[in-house]
Amino acid sequence: MRSVVVIGGGIVGLAVAAELAARGDRVTVLEKEGRWGAHQTGHNSNVVHAGLYYRPGSLKARMSVAGNASMIAFAREHGVPVEVCGKLVVATSDDELPRLHDLAARAEANGVPAKLISAAEALEHEPEVACVAALRVESTGIIDYPAVCAALVRSLDGHDLRLHSPALAIRTTGAAVEVATPQGVVRADVLVNCAGLHSDRIARLAGLSPAARIVPFRGEYYELRRTDLVRGLIYPVPDPTLPFLGVHLTRMLDGSVHCGPNAVLALRREGYRWRDVSLTDVADVARFPGAWRLARRYARTGVEEVLRSVSRKRFAASLARLVPAVREDDLVRAESGVRAQAMLPDGSLVDDFLIETADRQVHVLNAPSPAATGSLEIAKHVADRLG
Repeated sequence: MRSVVVIGGGIVGLAVAAELAARGDRVTVLEKEGRWGAHQTGHNSNVVHAGLYYRPGSLKARMSVAGNASMIAFAREHGVPVEVCGKLVVATSDDELPRLHDLAARAEANGVPAKLISAAEALEHEPEVACVAALRVESTGIIDYPAVCAALVRSLDGHDLRLHSPALAIRTTGAAVEVATPQGVVRADVLVNCAGLHSDRIARLAGLSPAARIVPFRGEYYELRRTDLVRGLIYPVPDPTLPFLGVHLTRMLDGSVHCGPNAVLALRREGYRWRDVSLTDVADVARFPGAWRLARRYARTGVEEVLRSVSRKRFAASLARLVPAVREDDLVRAESGVRAQAMLPDGSLVDDFLIETADRQVHVLNAPSPAATGSLEIAKHVADRLG
């Protein structure tokens, strides 16, 4: 029986562990926090994405579309709350219509069930929305990803699951991989790095020199007091010249409505508030040329995102483009998330999932959204890479 050590106890790490265990491996999972799914998994919008945004043929496209089906099936099998509610992507002006049609074509290329509808038809789904046309995406859902993690942990009964166990050092010998932790050394035949916000650092600990660097972006959310304004999910048409989707509205399983996220540089890899600052993490970003090149390329957008971060009025105005009835007083600050975004030295964001292999090692180096949706598919891909 082969032994595998998985570093990272978020949804991707746990899914990888469960897949390897199902294939007959003996698995150890190392998680530095005191609970599973403590960071990206536990601080996201809980959307089961359909897969319409991503380049056809890319890992994101394939794993999101397949992951939509496998994640919903997993939830139903394991009693995890899930609702396939669909969503609207809305064009709020005529100049957005070409991008909406391009998005519909991409959805068709990726095999995503989506239909262009009129403004009147959009109002049948979302009576408060403002648009000139919309794309109705039927397979988008809402789920409880922490509950998915709990189900994955239950499926790993009998394996070695360790909380409070950060990886301090990694050494590969001819016969094994050794990972030093505060509790001692873990020895395994192979290693899988699913460390999310710290995946590049773990790769360097293991002897790799990845070109991509994790740069953390905080996504801030509000909750909407007037939950009657939104029935499901309302998204803007993404601007292909910008790196992120833009703020949107999402009805959660408990009936609350989350608004966001924006995207601002986090001053700590796990920096959920402006006052969360790590000098080490700030210095890492400051020394990385890609961060400065990205900042120059999107200087105006970056300033707008910071202003929206500190101004609830600006945040509300962004939402009011989609739902005009939203007012500043309707918004209540909610928990933020931090996106582990891989960036290259030229300042470009790594667009696809990035998975690299080395001797006795597989490293998941870029797995932001829709990684939670595609986590079961990422797990199969990683397991296939290990052979």
